[in-house]
Formats: sequence, structure tokens, C-alpha cells
Amino acid sequence: MPMAASSRPQHLIRLGDLTRGQLDDLLDLSARLKRRAKKGGAGELVGRTAGLLFFRGSLRTRTSFEAAVNQLGGQVIHLTAASDFWELEEREGAVMDGRAPEHIKDAAAVLSCYVDALAIRPKPSGSSWAVDRQDGEIRAWAAHARVPVINMESALWHPLQALADLLTLREALGELGGRRLAVVWTRSPAPASPAPVHSLLHAALRFGMNVAVAHPPGYELDNEVMSEARALSAESGAELADALDLTAAIEDADVVYGRSWQSLEDYGNPTLAATRRARSPDWTIDERLLSRGRQARFMHAMPVRRNLEVTDAVLDGPHSLVYQQAENRLHSQKALLSMLLR
Repeated sequence: MPMAASSRPQHLIRLGDLTRGQLDDLLDLSARLKRRAKKGGAGELVGRTAGLLFFRGSLRTRTSFEAAVNQLGGQVIHLTAASDFWELEEREGAVMDGRAPEHIKDAAAVLSCYVDALAIRPKPSGSSWAVDRQDGEIRAWAAHARVPVINMESALWHPLQALADLLTLREALGELGGRRLAVVWTRSPAPASPAPVHSLLHAALRFGMNVAVAHPPGYELDNEVMSEARALSAESGAELADALDLTAAIEDADVVYGRSWQSLEDYGNPTLAATRRARSPDWTIDERLLSRGRQARFMHAMPVRRNLEVTDAVLDGPHSLVYQQAENRLHSQKALLSMLLR
């Protein structure tokens, strides 16, 4: 049965919503579920239903989440904004004389009667970073839902990717404290959201990893995210270096994490963004660069543009963890669902 109206559900909007102890437990459970998956399914979610709401497209997130629910014995109701419902108003006290015929407050209350959890991928406006970084839509769902709300990637955060990344890092490196992670901007004609990098950055620092972030001028990550990252670095004793060049960041790294993210300075201005990208043509990860690490592994959240962001030789080579990383979305999300709904 869906959660009672009097309950106060735990949401996952960002990884910071979980304590370090909860993260450790989740990773341990993820590893156990991964081992158990080879012996057959489990029934943690029998009789439970998860609602998946997509306001923009998805490949890995939708498939891995549906598979996670199904393998735990639950059921999924999948809704896509473009075909299954309509625009929703998120502003409190709004006079609803615009395009949205329904408020998130009402949609969240109703859906909470039908499902045991809501996983949502909102669609940022793409016109103002100051507005989009507030993550108003996903936070409105969390404010009004009476069941757990799980963020499947907002403008600012992608906690599900970070959980899978942590599991992959632990599998590859063992103890993470003191290991070196290089987060490297890569070029693309259509740069993606910085949300996975924001979440990974905080996750790695919380686990004591030394992090080097490399990007061309103008591709700085969100100011408040970086401010929190520096505080996490001081708290854990881990090193954090930002705005390095490509070679310096990868030097002696244990893991190189590639990602193309958009310039927040040019956010909402595609002309200026294209001009800025044209000034950084050489940010491609190849075997020569990867060899500067310490037998460095390569990770990427995907989708990835081959031979533009990273070469075939790296992606298909022995040090690539991209498919392991993608598979771990399934196991870490099963652990999360089990934790939130047990």
C-alpha cells in the first residue's frame, strides 16, 4: 500500500540528503544485491509500485530504474510529459492563467495515493542558470508528495549517477581515501548538464578522494557547489584542485572521469556557447593522456561521443569502466529502493 499521509518520507534530491553511514550501507547493500542478482531475483518490493515521471528523455536511467523495480518484485507506472500528461505549475500562490492546467501540489497529492515512490526527471528551462539551479520543480514534488521522491537528474544534481559511480570506484580501487580522481571536461557540439559532475565531486570528497578538476576558462562549475566542495575537502582532509589543464589533472590519477558540460557563463545563449566551445578543440581523452595517470581507469556517465570526447582506444580498452559503471546503476538503484521502501 502507498505510504500513509501522516508519514514523513525520506527523499533523495541530492546525495547530501544521505548521511555517510547511509551511503556506506547503500554501497554495501548494492554489492550484495549485485552478487545475488546472478542467483535470481528477490522480493523486497512485492506489492509495491513506483511511478516514473520523465519531463525529458532517458536511456540508462529509465531502463535501469524499471529493471531495478521489476527485479525486486515491484511494478512500475511510467509517464512521459510529452505524451502522457501536461505541463505543471510549480510556483506557490500562482494565478494559473498560463499554459499549465494543474499544479504540482495537486499532482503530487494524487499520485501519492497510487504509488509508493515517485522518481522524477524534471526539465530545466535552459534559459537562466540562476533560476534552473534552484531545482524548483523537483523540490516542489518533494514538498507536496507523501511518498519518497527520487531525483533522476535535475539541473544541479544527479544522485543516482553518483551512487553508481561510488560503487564502481569502490570495486576498482577498494578503499577510496587518498586515491586520486581527475574530473575532465571534454568537448562536444552539445555539452550536457554539469549535474553528474556536481554530485560526483561531492561524493568523492566525502569519501576522502583527492580530486582535480580540469576545464577550459569559462567552464567553471556552479559557485555554491564548489564552495560546498571546498568545505567537504577541509572536513575530510582531501585535496581539491580546480581549473587545471588537461595534462596536470590526469598526472598520477587513479581514475579519469570524462564529461562534457555546458558553460554556466553562457547558459541560455547558444551563440556565445558555440563560440566558446570553438576555442577549446583539443580536449579529447586518448591513450597518451590516460597513460599519464597511475594505471588510470576511465569513467564516463554516458552517452559519450566517441573520438570526440574520448577515443575508441580508451573506451574499448582494458582500463575502461564505462559499462561496469552503467551496470551499477541497476544495483545501486535497487539498494536505494530497498532502503527507502523497506
